[in-house]
Amino acid sequence: MTHQPLAGLPSGGGLSALLRLLAPYRKRLIQASSSSVLNKLFDLAPPVLIALAIDVMANQQSAWLAQIGVRTVPAQLTLLAVLTFVIWSLESFFEYLYGVLWRGLGQRLQHDLRLGAYDHLQRLDLSFFEQRSSGRLMAVLNDDINQLERFLDNGANDILQLITTVVAVGGAMLLLDPGLALLAMLPIPVILWGSLRFQHQLAPRYAEVRERAGDLNNLLANNLGGILTIKSYSAEQWEAERLENESLAYGRSNHRAIRISAGFIPLIRFAILFAFIAVLVVGGLQTWRGSLSLGAFSFLLFILQRLLWPLTTLGRTLDDYQRAMASSDRVVELLRAPITVVSGPRPLPKKAVGGRLELQNLSFAYPGRQPVIEALNLEITRGETLGLVGSTGSGKSTLVKLLLRLYDPSSGTVSLDGVDLRELNQQDLRSAIGLVSQEPFLFHGTVADNIRYGSFLASDASVAAAARQAEADGFIQALPDGYNTVVGERGIRLSGGQRQRIALARAILKDPPVLILDEATASVDNETEAAIQRSLERITRHRTTIVVAHRLSTVRHADRIVVLDHGQLVEQGDHQGLLEQDGIYARLWKVQSGWRPGD
Repeated sequence: MTHQPLAGLPSGGGLSALLRLLAPYRKRLIQASSSSVLNKLFDLAPPVLIALAIDVMANQQSAWLAQIGVRTVPAQLTLLAVLTFVIWSLESFFEYLYGVLWRGLGQRLQHDLRLGAYDHLQRLDLSFFEQRSSGRLMAVLNDDINQLERFLDNGANDILQLITTVVAVGGAMLLLDPGLALLAMLPIPVILWGSLRFQHQLAPRYAEVRERAGDLNNLLANNLGGILTIKSYSAEQWEAERLENESLAYGRSNHRAIRISAGFIPLIRFAILFAFIAVLVVGGLQTWRGSLSLGAFSFLLFILQRLLWPLTTLGRTLDDYQRAMASSDRVVELLRAPITVVSGPRPLPKKAVGGRLELQNLSFAYPGRQPVIEALNLEITRGETLGLVGSTGSGKSTLVKLLLRLYDPSSGTVSLDGVDLRELNQQDLRSAIGLVSQEPFLFHGTVADNIRYGSFLASDASVAAAARQAEADGFIQALPDGYNTVVGERGIRLSGGQRQRIALARAILKDPPVLILDEATASVDNETEAAIQRSLERITRHRTTIVVAHRLSTVRHADRIVVLDHGQLVEQGDHQGLLEQDGIYARLWKVQSGWRPGD
């Protein structure tokens, strides 16, 4: 799925990035902008009508309307009434239109941007997620994208109408009386100077507000995920205080920004006041002397308010703008995060996968750390069940990530059926590999939904068959609603062993040529381990299986066992042969089996 708004983002941030995001909606953007401008032009017309009406009453047959052929006062008033009806109707129509168009544009951008950002997020490397908190990412996908939508709902229209007002009213005043127009526009440089000053001060404030919002989101997400730990350690009060501190920090950041933005409007009001008084006095004197008509003077007074008073909203508009730009920068920063593990061009049909894996001179190091795997050479033959053991930090889980191509090697190659994984289509590769991890993730939904995850079109019969192979059917049938039982978030309503067997059933239903069990029995009871081992005897036939285990009883029946130590292959063989070698594996076995000298 490709989301056009995310293509070719500019190097800059803020407004330039937002305009680039809006480029695919150019037609709707032009329609919305035109409606805003036309609405404001018709909104500015009533002072003209009032000035014409005063001119009719003051000059009657010599009024301006009489000069264009409408000579009688009743006819002039009738024409003004018709013009008033038409102008007000058009103003209302374009107000309705710009409201629909801007809100529709905001909703569309919000939808596409969220989907596109999430799509990009899913394609990012695992290292990206290991370096960032889920709460901060949630803040970008929700709060920041919503902020952009709110800006398009109101702020964009306000800016356009303000520009239209300044250009239209300023131009009309210059045509009517250049001297008074220049006098009326004296406060505008002050207003613009103040606006730039406030904008300069607000930008870092709102960047800080968005950062604080991310911290707050992160804390809430972590605490909700760790509610069991919080309760078991009676840490509710501690966490409530932490949340209070984060919330107060967010409030303080917001308050600092609000304090600056709130001072803007009084400054504008005083600038407007002096301009209005100046036009009132100077224009009044000109009218009294007869150098300016009463209608023109009335128009200038009415239109001046239309020019200057909207500037009092400039503070709020700038406030919305700065919030939106701070959010825009955070969204764009996410969208620019590079995808370094790029899918290869070569398709890999699942039925064509043999399952032979080969690691050649493989080395890998996480950024800024010592190598986890060094110069590792290993071949796993088609249909072989390989046990992978070693102490904590020996590189077992990292090897699994390399096999799934969640990372690329620092040097060397990992190949499947003789083809480097970097050449293969990433989605096809992962479709050919089934993974059951130590902490399986269950989604909020039914048991059947979680088994069917990744095999979304599988029938109920296939789901039940996979559950039976994983020895999960018995406890599932005993649940209140059987396969339709809702497991809760992360499967919280099930035991660890039940979650593990559902995850195993999910992998069985996927029917992958290569199956990886990464510490799948590390956190389960003996009964669940025995059930998983019985399942493995059936499901490992005719497929390549890698069993990563800390509990050696899980791999004792493997065709071959490989022992890793500090990322290097130090021992390999079957269970009995490794015991006879009396090396690392034998020592681990003795510790786990409770063997003592003299036994």
